[in-house]
Amino acid sequence: MTTVDSFGSKGVLDVNGAEYEIFRLNKVEGAQKLPYSLKVLLENLLRTEDGANVTAEQVQALASWDPQAQPDTEIQFTPARVLMQDFTGVPCVVDLATMREAIKDLGGDANRVNPLAPAELVIDHSVQIDSFGNDQAIERNMDIEYQRNGERYQFLRWGQTAFNDFKVVPPGMGIVHQVNIENLARTVMTREVDGVLRAYPDSCVGTDSHTTMVNGLGVLGWGVGGIEAEAAMLGQPVSMLIPRVVGFKLTGSIPAGATATDVVLTITEMLRQHGVVGKFVEFYGEGVGSVPLANRATIGNMSPEFGSTAAMFPIDQITLDYLRLTGRSEENIALVEAYTKEQGLWHNADDEVQYSEYLELDLGTVVPSISGPKRPQDRIQLTDAKDQFRKDIHNYATEDEVGSGRPSKSVDVAMEDGREFQLDHGAVSIASITSCTNTSNPSVMMAAAVLARNAVEKGLASKPWVKTSVAPGSRVVTEYYEKSGLIPSLNALGFNIVGYGCTTCIGNSGPLESEVSQAIQDNDLSVTSVLSGNRNFEGRINPDVKMNYLASPPLVVAYALAGTMDFDFDNQPLGQDAEGQDVFLKDIWPDPTEVQQIIDRSIDTEMFTREYGTIFDGDHRWKALDTPEGDTFAWDSESTYVRKPPYFEGMQAQPEPVQDIEGARVLLKLGDSVTTDHISPAGSFKSDTPAGKYLLENGVERKDFNSYGSRRGNHEVMIRGTFANIRIKNQLLDGVEGGFTRDFTQDGAPQAYVYDAAENYQAAGTPLVVLAGKEYGSGSSRDWAAKGTALLGVKAVITQSFERIHRSNLIGMGVLPLQFPEGESADTLGLDGTETFAISGVTALNEGTTPKTVKVTATHENGKVTEFDAVVRIDTPGEADYYRNGGILQYVLRQIATK
Repeated sequence: MTTVDSFGSKGVLDVNGAEYEIFRLNKVEGAQKLPYSLKVLLENLLRTEDGANVTAEQVQALASWDPQAQPDTEIQFTPARVLMQDFTGVPCVVDLATMREAIKDLGGDANRVNPLAPAELVIDHSVQIDSFGNDQAIERNMDIEYQRNGERYQFLRWGQTAFNDFKVVPPGMGIVHQVNIENLARTVMTREVDGVLRAYPDSCVGTDSHTTMVNGLGVLGWGVGGIEAEAAMLGQPVSMLIPRVVGFKLTGSIPAGATATDVVLTITEMLRQHGVVGKFVEFYGEGVGSVPLANRATIGNMSPEFGSTAAMFPIDQITLDYLRLTGRSEENIALVEAYTKEQGLWHNADDEVQYSEYLELDLGTVVPSISGPKRPQDRIQLTDAKDQFRKDIHNYATEDEVGSGRPSKSVDVAMEDGREFQLDHGAVSIASITSCTNTSNPSVMMAAAVLARNAVEKGLASKPWVKTSVAPGSRVVTEYYEKSGLIPSLNALGFNIVGYGCTTCIGNSGPLESEVSQAIQDNDLSVTSVLSGNRNFEGRINPDVKMNYLASPPLVVAYALAGTMDFDFDNQPLGQDAEGQDVFLKDIWPDPTEVQQIIDRSIDTEMFTREYGTIFDGDHRWKALDTPEGDTFAWDSESTYVRKPPYFEGMQAQPEPVQDIEGARVLLKLGDSVTTDHISPAGSFKSDTPAGKYLLENGVERKDFNSYGSRRGNHEVMIRGTFANIRIKNQLLDGVEGGFTRDFTQDGAPQAYVYDAAENYQAAGTPLVVLAGKEYGSGSSRDWAAKGTALLGVKAVITQSFERIHRSNLIGMGVLPLQFPEGESADTLGLDGTETFAISGVTALNEGTTPKTVKVTATHENGKVTEFDAVVRIDTPGEADYYRNGGILQYVLRQIATK
């Protein structure tokens, strides 16, 4: 690609004698007053201006950005690199392997399907907590991980050798976003272009919504669907509208009793209430300089929970100190400082910056909090936690079991090892220190360890029914835990290290002990989990657990000691000490000064350089894997993990014209806040589900099912798992939870599995639609939520509102995203899902224009007709191109094949 450079911005930056080609922002009038995040976008446009995809008009539009304008100007953002985790990364590599074969069929060269930007994949989503509470847990869990996932890992090793600029971080090394901030992120990139070394801001898109964690390092990045990430790898820019930017002013400092987790839960609640979907959030003010980098990363990590695209912190001395601590080279650190100061990207609290909207938080007002029982934004002050639980439990347990102010059902449980106890609604069945959100932050990790030490010294113990675990986000955490001498205290409470991965946060909590699980199921107990993660959606954490709460690592330990959510830490003792004195949480709460002192003497740069020096090598298990060879993958027809998907079957060099939708039936009618977890669950599944039956028919035993997430390389499993969440509520059925619908191809439209009904609809040639409420598709950037929807035969999804990534993914799979007219919904329009739908006006896309609305006609069974104009949520010309081609992969493949 040849850069046009209409603004004469190309120049040279000398850093200690090393020369770098840069594109100077000060050559564009208006650049200096832009928010930090938009300056990064502006440099991106300057550097990639080619007069076609990126034009001088786009550059000028961004430089003259009006903070109050609604987004309407499309730009093309070219991320510097692509980041993947293995759940979403495996189908990415499967698709690339399939594209290599498809391009051959179109007469092209298979080797042209190659990443054009650096792509890195971290295997972190597959380890499950089968073993816990013992010193051998981590080795046992990793052995089982390799037994379950060997096929997938062999495939990824093939990808690492077959594709250029593609690297894989093997299992057991850490969680993708923590590995990213501690090692992979460059902050300022360098790359040789036409024989010259070029410097430019690091930026990335990732196949996981919490890619935004790197925003804390001053790196612009966010989560996209796997299909969009594949396109970015193949050189396609990300089409986007210039966003509104919310300025979030930070003042004050965190009080002694609160943690970074409490700050982020407070910010999550504030921003969700304010409304930031599709916007950038940028932190500014004098208070920013006092926010440690780990806290910035914790805040950035939760951007998807706010709903924002990104949550940026600018680069300053805190950033440089962190780069130095984590072992980045002095050459890189010098470049980061010189480049950002030269480009006006260095944080200066006195700079005059305008934002679209403003919010402010005095960190001194933050109080200890948790969040739940089913959404990250539902913050509860710890002092109110017991009262709120007693209100919420009525939504999960029947009213006729009234005990002392709440439903109660005390059940005796006798364990095989002799433990005996009683379980009741609200029992904490899982207490897990997990997820990159908090395991990347030494302040909360060390606080948990100090609280554990204090508890052990007072003679306290975790309750015997709690499944306890620690899953660090990198091996450095284990190093500083060992150096601090606090591991024995954590182990004494059952918080042994179980693996390096997302574990509980992604739904890999593993099974509860069989006696506990049986008691819960037999008595329909509504038990709880407490985890230091970022997601607590229904059905995500464990199939036995209905209520899930996010909390800081020290509070995770505290709840393991309490054993129940029906607990008031201010007024109820956690137990008694050796003298019989009551011990309250305040008596063991860690002193932040002591925590910082332990951190200062326990963490050093050598830990990072040692652990990350061999990050791509893997352990003996990884090195022992047989690695397939060749430019194209030899698909195994017997594999139940990796199969060639059908996306390109019958694909022609030119796309067929898009058509209006006629005679469509409703597959599901859904309410508000349906997440991608509801649409495409990542956790376990049972033998009697369509996915379970498929695996049994293919010779897989129940014990080897693994999870939906680990099976993402097999479309047959994933289609059957679409809309199969055990908590999803399809309003076509009364009072039924799970992946069921009504099958209108059968007499009486009986209840059927969603997959089975969809098969019958496809056999009958009947297109499908989905009706839903607000915030449809919130949560993880899960491409299978869109892929499965498309493969089930859904042609359109009509909602009150979409979350950003899922809407984009639907277009990327050729599914039409539509919204009800403002203020309307399926219910206000009188739609109950039994209607037959027609959608007209879609064909206008064939003329190269995108209609603002299309006409939807719903014909009721009694002959009544309901008509409305649905808003077409194809927001950019680029998205229209994808839809016209039947999907983003088909579009990219045709582009490559014709070059």
